Amino acid sequence: MKKIMMLGTGGTIACKRGDSGLKPLLTSDELLSYVPDAADFCQVDSLQIFNIDSTNMQPKHWLVIAKAIEDHYTAYDGFVICHGTDTMAYTAAALSYLVQNSPKPIVITGAQKPIDMENTDARTNLSDSLRFASDDRSHDVNIVFDGKVISGTRGKKERTKSYNAFSSINFPYIATIQDGHVIFYLDDKKNNRFASPMFFHKLNFNVALLKLIPSMGADVLDYMAEHYDAVIIESFGVGGLPSYDSGDFYKAIEKWISLGKTVVMTTQVTNEGSNMSVYEVGHSIKKEFGLLEAYDMTLEATVTKLMWILGKTKDPKEIRDTFYHTVNRDILWTLPNTNS
Repeated sequence: MKKIMMLGTGGTIACKRGDSGLKPLLTSDELLSYVPDAADFCQVDSLQIFNIDSTNMQPKHWLVIAKAIEDHYTAYDGFVICHGTDTMAYTAAALSYLVQNSPKPIVITGAQKPIDMENTDARTNLSDSLRFASDDRSHDVNIVFDGKVISGTRGKKERTKSYNAFSSINFPYIATIQDGHVIFYLDDKKNNRFASPMFFHKLNFNVALLKLIPSMGADVLDYMAEHYDAVIIESFGVGGLPSYDSGDFYKAIEKWISLGKTVVMTTQVTNEGSNMSVYEVGHSIKKEFGLLEAYDMTLEATVTKLMWILGKTKDPKEIRDTFYHTVNRDILWTLPNTNS
């Protein structure tokens, strides 16, 4: 029987209603009491790391979660993290970079309704997660939610209320879980027999996100250059920068590059990714400044991957090479594709 550690971090799954609304109050042991059938297929120990609304989840918390996994890694066959849904995709992506090539499964789950409610998705999600973490074929970081298994770098919350809150973006689902059975669509563990994981302990939090809107001026980029080490620009469509105002955006990007800082272009469109080579507004600036492009990566993966990379190096070539190196299925484009 597999030995699983469940890590409690709070979130809706652990909430109870108070005078000011839902608040995480239930402990990990209390959550486990709602899934007694799990004892039939695994042995579960619990550890309460913190009990917060995931709106308050910060990079420092990701480091704590990763360290808890590292400290208990040899003693357990898998890990299940109970987490709020609002920032779950960020945490799953961050853990994919902080704990790489794990032969043991690290599962993140949660719920749209508290576990003590009569009509809730929490009990199913928690049971499914423990089931997946106990499967011999499972490995690496994944989200388990509403019967679907999503790679930790590919998840995104797309619905605020429905039980099917999460989707796998630009990548197939890893598996589904139906009536207690794990049905794998992508079973690649036999091709990825990692002896041990790689743990990382540092992130650079100074990563900013700028979402373009019509009429936005480039002065905001000038301000951000004084306070951040990297910026991700969410552009329109397949990607590009406005050329109005005498090319002020181009001048702002030139300032970023001259300061030795990192600029990544991505798209505001959830599916199918970016391709800055298509239109002049994208091709010209990418060619001139050699900007990084997220392509098919999710925003959450792009943000956390940059934090991880910049926590290791400031060398532009190493940043570029590492950004385009695939980690836990995060990017399908490879470095040779970036030259167009």
